Amino acid sequence: MDPLDRHFRDSLTDLSESSSAIAQLGSDKSAWWWSLFESQVTSRHLDFVARELQQQGLGFYTIGSAGHESNALVAMAVRPTDPALLHYRSGAFYAARARHVPGSTPIRDVLQGLMSLADEPIAGGRHKVFGHPDLAVIPQTSTIASHLPRAVGLAIALHRAHRLKVDCEWPEDAVVVCSFGDASANHSTAAGAINTALATAFRGLPVPILFLCEDNGFGISVPTPDGWIEAAYGSRPGLTYVFADGSDPVAAWPVISKAVEVVRKQRRPVFLHLRTVRFGGHAGSDAEISYRKPRDIEADYARDPLLATASCLRAMGTSVADVIACYDSIRQEIDQEAEQLKHKPRLRSAAEVMAPIAPHHPARVAEAVQALSPAQRADKAKPRTLAESINATLDQLLAANRQVIVFGEDVGVKGGVYGVTTRLARKYGAARVFDTLLDEQSILGLGLGAGLAGLIPIPEVQYLAYLHNAEDQLRGEGATLPFFSRGRFANPMVVRIAGLGYQKGFGGHFHNDDSVAVLRDIPGLVVACPARADDAAAMLRTCVAAAIADSTLSVFLEPIALYHRRDLYEAGDHGWLAVDHEEHVPIGRARSYGSGSAALTMISFGNGVPMSLRVARRLAAAGVVADVVDLRWLSPLPVEDILAAARAAGRVLVVDETRHSGGVGEGVVTALVEGGFTGPIQRVASQDSFVPLGAAAEHVLLSEDEIEKAGLRLVNINSPAGMESNR
Repeated sequence: MDPLDRHFRDSLTDLSESSSAIAQLGSDKSAWWWSLFESQVTSRHLDFVARELQQQGLGFYTIGSAGHESNALVAMAVRPTDPALLHYRSGAFYAARARHVPGSTPIRDVLQGLMSLADEPIAGGRHKVFGHPDLAVIPQTSTIASHLPRAVGLAIALHRAHRLKVDCEWPEDAVVVCSFGDASANHSTAAGAINTALATAFRGLPVPILFLCEDNGFGISVPTPDGWIEAAYGSRPGLTYVFADGSDPVAAWPVISKAVEVVRKQRRPVFLHLRTVRFGGHAGSDAEISYRKPRDIEADYARDPLLATASCLRAMGTSVADVIACYDSIRQEIDQEAEQLKHKPRLRSAAEVMAPIAPHHPARVAEAVQALSPAQRADKAKPRTLAESINATLDQLLAANRQVIVFGEDVGVKGGVYGVTTRLARKYGAARVFDTLLDEQSILGLGLGAGLAGLIPIPEVQYLAYLHNAEDQLRGEGATLPFFSRGRFANPMVVRIAGLGYQKGFGGHFHNDDSVAVLRDIPGLVVACPARADDAAAMLRTCVAAAIADSTLSVFLEPIALYHRRDLYEAGDHGWLAVDHEEHVPIGRARSYGSGSAALTMISFGNGVPMSLRVARRLAAAGVVADVVDLRWLSPLPVEDILAAARAAGRVLVVDETRHSGGVGEGVVTALVEGGFTGPIQRVASQDSFVPLGAAAEHVLLSEDEIEKAGLRLVNINSPAGMESNR
């Protein structure tokens, strides 16, 4: 028998039947307290069974909620329609909420998650999470504060979605519940998210979020100093701070219910500091005895929230036998359910595991593109630069679909650092186009939350280098949500990012950044990189259409050095201007420049496209016919088009402006080799260096002279197969 289980049973007979407690509770509240107790007991026994299943080789997750069962009080204070993003110790919250939704099966849900079963209702065996669409519980994984930006984003977006009259899954007066631990409260992500909530509320905008800090005093083995959470969050201007002791439900309940009432009625953030206790260590592999004294561990048993609730039941006249009978009957129900599930199937193939990652329905996307296209034909439109085309397309998208919102630092009144969003805020108003704080985590978190609220967010991260402060919002939150919810929840979003190099060294590496590998590594994330104005318009419509049709999460990488380029070969030729013909560019399809009968194919993207076209003209003067292929999509790569162009020419030069190590070209070369191409391949790329200021940048960025030399070498190769690099 688990020591905590034994202590609970042994302590029941010592619980008093206080008449003062009866007066506080009210004699008519017996059913309410029984409901609380049953939810807490359900969570406690599921924790016991989790460790037993692991010992039997049938379970794979043991981070438990034992000692945190007072969070069931929060579930009983909010509504079942209030969206909840839960800490991994909020098991009793999940059980309590399920009791208010007919037909729910919380025991089976959690057991299926523990056992990684394919029929588990939210993640389908991919991870053990608390989540269920019918319970308005949005699944989170290892929530080390990374879910707070999304939760804040959802709270901010609720009012905006209803104001814009878009279909929103959550009621207009909903409260967003976001639970996390005391250790997570120290994370910079938590600090940034809470700051964003307060800054937004300071401007008079609704931010109905309940920050639920479940404080057990430990971050694995590191203790949280007594009083630290209150010191950090107890006197923040604009943040209502309340404290409740989970081991005293009689005193905690009015505090918790009042906190929820404040959020719901006043639509502003509340920080609920819920004192809890942790039983059983951090997880099954955590030997708590290695950093805590046995007497300290045992002393915590006196603060068991189950004993506190049982004491309330005893105060109402419930017998010890009835309490034990309820406690044991729930364990019996869990054991029976676990036995029935032991032979249920788990995920059986890579295809089954990966099914929710990136739904791909080209026909639906094409149909959505048509709905986004302007009513007036664009054949009379003037040729535009890349920046002008993106601006015009954003204008069209905002006009075509009221779900679309555009936001980021400086995108509003200023119109963006490079003028890409100019005039949009004036035309569509602050509800549709608006400025944000200088915090990339919060910008992306707002986008993630807005997607959950039924909007189609197009946030801007001002420079690619700035994304690295916040990239986990794409990797660990945005891309994983459909994976861990079988596609039921997703983050439809198009993140615009200005990036890449060739700005004459302006701004150094913070404004000339070509680190794209971090994006191409994220499963399911679409990465678009238009080089020309017409492609930018068509690809941006495709990304937004994919967000609508498939809930696709995309990054739209815009080459800064090409924003205002007008000429291609010589000054005044206007060869890089283009007209938007409202064409549809399917995800993963390249663009070819040339006859298709060349002796050499140059494959590139971004700044490399006009560079390669200029080199192709120089090669033609030397008698070498070269075609140029613009990848356009960096993830997924247009493998079919790459192979077709390579086979047509027989020789391939990969022109990669990103760094030699980890650059996009590595994926292109791999695609050629794995696709069976046996002709000569060469890759030229930029140096493995950050981009310095001024003319020094020319020493590390790929040049047209290097491209030309590599092309001439390649056409003189007599070997039937080969692979070289200039680095």
